[in-house]
Amino acid sequence: MELADFASQVADFDKASPRLQIRLFAWFLHTHEGKDVFDSADVRSCFTTLHLDPPQVSKYLPRMVDYKDLLKQKSGYKLQRTVRLELDAKYGTHHSVVQVSKLLTDLPGKVPDVAEKNFLAEAIKCYRIEAYRACIVMTWNLAYSHLLHWILNDPKRLSDFNTAIGKRYPKRAGLAISSYDDFLEELKEFEVIEICNTAGIVGRSIIKILKEKLDRRNTAAHPASVVIVQSQADDVITDLVNNVVLALN
Repeated sequence: MELADFASQVADFDKASPRLQIRLFAWFLHTHEGKDVFDSADVRSCFTTLHLDPPQVSKYLPRMVDYKDLLKQKSGYKLQRTVRLELDAKYGTHHSVVQVSKLLTDLPGKVPDVAEKNFLAEAIKCYRIEAYRACIVMTWNLAYSHLLHWILNDPKRLSDFNTAIGKRYPKRAGLAISSYDDFLEELKEFEVIEICNTAGIVGRSIIKILKEKLDRRNTAAHPASVVIVQSQADDVITDLVNNVVLALN
């Protein structure tokens, strides 16, 4: 979660006292930035990020120790347990949501393709509002798009793929893929996965993941009585991002 998104969830955040704002920033730094300890520079950075004029943070923090808001550590400060639990109850997000959301948020800097960035942005939005069906569909789109570009970007890989088409599907012998649109128009998703397997251009473990996640995508994409929960979205996102988008480069 981005700091601006968090601040927008807090009623009248801009009108809150500096002490309350610092408490909230401290919780954000612990929970969403993964900081065990923070210092005055971290807090000032939060104010700056939100385009707020920072108070005298170095004076507030020691006072907040006296108020039992914070604990003083050798390298900085941390929230008192009771304060953190109070804010967890009010603004807390399941740990896995935080981890997966951070994984997705960090991903744009690692992928150059504009279309992938757009798919990723949609997946992040869907996950954060608990639209898990849509999140699964969008994450699959991201990974599948990445796979197709990965094949196209290497002449030998593409040649091996085209050679394997006739081996896996004899009736399709003679078909040659040369563009992204060719994939979409000539082959179904499961056929692309099978051909990749026959060509040996993708490892067996990734093939297994792609097949499993395509099945999950199909379940999520069609109206059914099957309930899609957070843990299923977690599994799809972490597997496809780590083992397809980041692994195939």
